[in-house]
Amino acid sequence: MKRLLLFILFPMILLAQYERPGSAGGQFLEIDVNPRAAAMGGAYMSIGKGAETITYNPAFLVYSPRITLSVNHTKWFANINYDFASVAFNLDEIGSFGILCSGLMTGEMQVRTPLQPDGTGETFYSAYYRFGIAYARKLTNHVSFGGTLNYIYGSLYKDFTASAVSADISVLYRTHYHGFSFGMKIEHFGSEMKYINEAYPLPTNFQFGLSAYALEQKNYSILVSAKAKKPNVGKPLGSLGLELKVFRHIFIRGGYQVNSLVQTYSFGLGINWRVLRQRFSVDYSYSDFSLLGAAHRFGLYLALD
Repeated sequence: MKRLLLFILFPMILLAQYERPGSAGGQFLEIDVNPRAAAMGGAYMSIGKGAETITYNPAFLVYSPRITLSVNHTKWFANINYDFASVAFNLDEIGSFGILCSGLMTGEMQVRTPLQPDGTGETFYSAYYRFGIAYARKLTNHVSFGGTLNYIYGSLYKDFTASAVSADISVLYRTHYHGFSFGMKIEHFGSEMKYINEAYPLPTNFQFGLSAYALEQKNYSILVSAKAKKPNVGKPLGSLGLELKVFRHIFIRGGYQVNSLVQTYSFGLGINWRVLRQRFSVDYSYSDFSLLGAAHRFGLYLALD
């Protein structure tokens, strides 16, 4: 119990700072990569089904099938695209392992200067990348532990590059009572990203979430979830999510962001089916960002038992 309290209180003390919006680097790490998670407002800390859980709660990997693969594409604003792929292996008693890579890339942009505001004729791209390895293991029949080690690289223009190393640490408590689960995580804890003489901390945050089935019937069920998050540079945030499963193959999802000035509601759909020993899922989500517009996400999930 003392260790659990320490795990909860330490990040809260660590992140109890004044609000400094815009002062952290690597903000692309805060973007939801999975359409199922995004459709539920990001309230995905205690939900998961395989390789997609690496970025949300790696402790969930111990409950994955033998091999899982997740590939996702996000159509962001201003012609920016965000792609994510991960694979996980469940080796039972040894533990579970995962690998992830993601990249956020802008469209082609023109180089402009004060003397040539209409463009010099030269073009460039900006991009951020993340590569990570994860490990998870069961501590008891109901508790599991997970962690991810990440390498982050950003390139704004030519020599304007930066890199950082970070770690995520998470725990998960899972029961059989209406599928109730509770998870906690310290995310993006690591070095700073330095561009020439300016250094920026990563968007470190502490978050916890819970979920349970509010209703379970033969042909349909309703899963509800919630998440609270305290970032190192801003105010606390919350999110609520809901997922309706119909005939075990069709999923209708919705979510809402609490205390966010930009992101509001989200919704999405999912379909899964099984062929022999393989299970497939296709997901889509729509996220509203007020005046900024909307983000669309598409995902494919494959599991081999």
